[in-house]
Amino acid sequence: MRGLLLPIVLLGALLTGCAGSSSTADAPSAWLKPGTRVVLPSPTLAEPFSQQQLLTAEVKGQRHTMMVLLNADGQRLTLVGMSPLGIRLFNLVYDEQGIHSRQFIKLGELPPAAQVLADIMLSYWPQAQWQARLPAGWRLEDRDDRRRLYDDRGVLISEIRYQTAERRHPVSISQSAFHYRIAIENLEE
Repeated sequence: MRGLLLPIVLLGALLTGCAGSSSTADAPSAWLKPGTRVVLPSPTLAEPFSQQQLLTAEVKGQRHTMMVLLNADGQRLTLVGMSPLGIRLFNLVYDEQGIHSRQFIKLGELPPAAQVLADIMLSYWPQAQWQARLPAGWRLEDRDDRRRLYDDRGVLISEIRYQTAERRHPVSISQSAFHYRIAIENLEE
């Protein structure tokens, strides 16, 4: 099991957040592929969870590793990224007021912390919460140990692999539109 947060940190979904506004134009959103954005689901989940993960991302022929602390407490999603040496890289909180992030250190090809959020949410949030938000013609399919996102032309955009079909803990994320792959290792097992 390798990096889940790396795909989130790697390139995937450029996120923007706006606190206090309820209009769709100002709602936290992410890039699904160049030119196509989606409004993110609410940060709340019926079943809270907390995980420590080691992410290994491959971007532009380079490998990057980071540890990620992920906490979804039912009210907000908190993401903390650290270097392999334990140096804090970023903090990100997504709650009902929007996305609040702080980047402490920029690492080469890795995108800002907020870019990681959409991949994490795509991995963990229920399919039904995503499907209604996707652009017309897009579809999100769960089959066996995989979740796949297809665009309106049927092109595979993102594929998430899980430990098993019953245990929906992501072990890898491949994002073809932004050309990166993230391996995820859960450190708590």
